[in-house]
Amino acid sequence: MDYKLIAIDLDGTLLNAKKEISPRNRYALLEAQAQGKKVVIASGRHPLGVIPVAQDLMLPRYGGYIMSFNGGKIIDCVTNRTVVSKYFPIEYLPDIVSVLQESNITLITFDDKKIYANNKVNDYTYIERDVLKTEMVVIPDVVSSIKFDINKILLAGEPDELDRYQQILMKRYDGLLDIYKSAPYFLELMPFGVSKGSMLPQLLSHLGIGREELVAFGDNYNDMTMIGYAGLGVVMGNGEEEVKKIAGYVCESNDDDGVAKTIEKFILK
Repeated sequence: MDYKLIAIDLDGTLLNAKKEISPRNRYALLEAQAQGKKVVIASGRHPLGVIPVAQDLMLPRYGGYIMSFNGGKIIDCVTNRTVVSKYFPIEYLPDIVSVLQESNITLITFDDKKIYANNKVNDYTYIERDVLKTEMVVIPDVVSSIKFDINKILLAGEPDELDRYQQILMKRYDGLLDIYKSAPYFLELMPFGVSKGSMLPQLLSHLGIGREELVAFGDNYNDMTMIGYAGLGVVMGNGEEEVKKIAGYVCESNDDDGVAKTIEKFILK
């Protein structure tokens, strides 16, 4: 198969444990683009946390895309224009805050430039801040403060507590929100129907590329929909075992150049 589009997650996939792109991974993606392949970075991150990687991989030069917020916002790297933006139903925010009242979980959301967190800031909250390298504003009253459009809510906390509240919220918002983990300590609350796999078809249609020509790389639960949708769904060796079950191919880990080795094997001429 002549694969034409590479969709790739960042954390735990393209980036190693030091949050860096290895030279071999970078070269493989640059070479794939030089051979006419398109690259889309598909991440749960805010665009601020994706743009530096996109620039390093020269996506603006080669006509690549950023798919941030798990597909909630798609950006054309050449024009810097937002192609698609799906907004979180803000009317659910008061009830979500009420459900989390007795928890130790941080509720986080974003505008274009800043992170906003409730007053239950924990160690995991700072992981997100440090990834985005931007200002974090603590707001005691989330409901009255968030009056702007948002793409997602991120919950940060101890894995066991997040697991409990994931079950509560999934039952409460069944058919209304998509809720899934992107890391043991991060729970994503998304507009219903917005995921990496559900938004990729719009980009493929825009590019005139078929799903069988798509290779998707991921490691975690928020990658499952795009891995299952792609012509070749690749799961990292360090990926979650449940995610590996749907893989078309399991490659080496993110610390062992798994992305590069797969591109060399299946894509590069």
